[in-house]
Amino acid sequence: MELNVAEDWQTQLRRLAKMVGQMFYGATVYDWIRELEKERGMRERLFVLAVFGDLLGVPLLPPYYALRLLPYVVPSIEGWRYSMLRERDFVDLFDGEIG
Repeated sequence: MELNVAEDWQTQLRRLAKMVGQMFYGATVYDWIRELEKERGMRERLFVLAVFGDLLGVPLLPPYYALRLLPYVVPSIEGWRYSMLRERDFVDLFDGEIG
């Protein structure tokens, strides 16, 4: 019986430590990581537009270089085309940030 009580306290302490760690992460670094992921996505879309803009009618780079990079970009072409051609709304500019 004594062993069960000690294990119970240990599991509760672990859960408490995990909860405090998650609260600290959310209060300090979560917004930074979210902003960095958005910035990375925007830069990736811009790069793909510069390289494969001719798919949308905006030729910027000679086809030779685009064809050399094509195997690396093929998996994300469909999502990129959707994100570039979708309609933007006024509220997309704010992206849920009030401040």
